[in-house]
Amino acid sequence: MPVIFRTLTLLTISNIFMTFAWYAHLRNLNDRKWYIAALASWGIALFEYLLQVPANRIGYTELTLPQLKIMQEIITLAVFAPFAVLYMEQPLKWDYLWAGCCLMGAVYFIFRS
Repeated sequence: MPVIFRTLTLLTISNIFMTFAWYAHLRNLNDRKWYIAALASWGIALFEYLLQVPANRIGYTELTLPQLKIMQEIITLAVFAPFAVLYMEQPLKWDYLWAGCCLMGAVYFIFRS
């Protein structure tokens, strides 16, 4: 399997975990003390790090650090938008599209050469 595909896959799965760690407590643990939410989030984030660290190490064998960072930002938006709409029941906004377009510009500039 190519390095970029392994990196992309691991970063996507890790970002799903991190999105839930950062935001799901706002829906599921809203009636609990903040430190309960923090402990739950840290538990979820552990799995994110178990995927994110190897993903970056694998990716860094063929990608530059800025390329890895831009890839992560694209993945973050791609994961966050459906999470916000489907799980958190937030309205779909055109801003998601415009932000995605800006990030596509970043992808172009960071990967050209």
